[in-house]
Amino acid sequence: MGKEEEYQERESNVETDEEEEEYQERESNFETDEEEEEEDDDDDDEGEEKWRMHYSSRHRILLVGEGDFSFSLSLATHFGSARNMVATSLDSQEKIDSKYSNAIGNVRELEERGCIVIYGVDAKQMSQHFFLSTQRFDRIVYNFPHVGFLFREDSYCQIQLNKRLVKGFLQNAKLLLKKEGGEIHITHKEGHPYNKWDLVRKAHKIGLLLTQTLPFRKDDYPGYDNKRAHGTLSDASFHLGDCTTYKFRLPSC
Repeated sequence: MGKEEEYQERESNVETDEEEEEYQERESNFETDEEEEEEDDDDDDEGEEKWRMHYSSRHRILLVGEGDFSFSLSLATHFGSARNMVATSLDSQEKIDSKYSNAIGNVRELEERGCIVIYGVDAKQMSQHFFLSTQRFDRIVYNFPHVGFLFREDSYCQIQLNKRLVKGFLQNAKLLLKKEGGEIHITHKEGHPYNKWDLVRKAHKIGLLLTQTLPFRKDDYPGYDNKRAHGTLSDASFHLGDCTTYKFRLPSC
């Protein structure tokens, strides 16, 4: 089996009937929360809008490709609630427990704050997920997309795999985005070989418009700990260097 085939096989996840029933129940709660928040914004202290950089407590936020879920928790801690958030990971719960020292604790705190956490979500197929396909989001966020260290980082094969991941994510995120005011955010390292991923050009071909690029600073998100996510050092941080958050939106009608 080739490395790319091995990666694709590892990505494949099958939801059980029990899990589907659980998510359907949580979907009902998610929609109820949204209706209640719209009705009670002026009467409920939780309706007070709070911002953390590009993200508001009133946004419906989908976080994709979370590692130890520390970025999601950073937002939730600042908002005081995570009822407006859905956080996803390609890995299973068992896998994140084995890879990251703080992941399970972070997930528990997120869920206690009202976040929906979903495992086994492939960024390239997430618009077909039985729960996510019913939702539309104000912000869809993918920090440092990467397929894993299958080849040398600057090799042709590694670059092509990462380009395929980014393209698949953008195609699927476009389908889950609210038409009015919705934004897709990708935070990405700058310089060689990351500039060969052709992020902006791929988004343009998919029909998305680049609206803004801003420097990404880890310190803007207290508690966030970027993770390597792969290999024997999966729980270790990686050097960020110069990073940028790219913001995309749908064309105006």
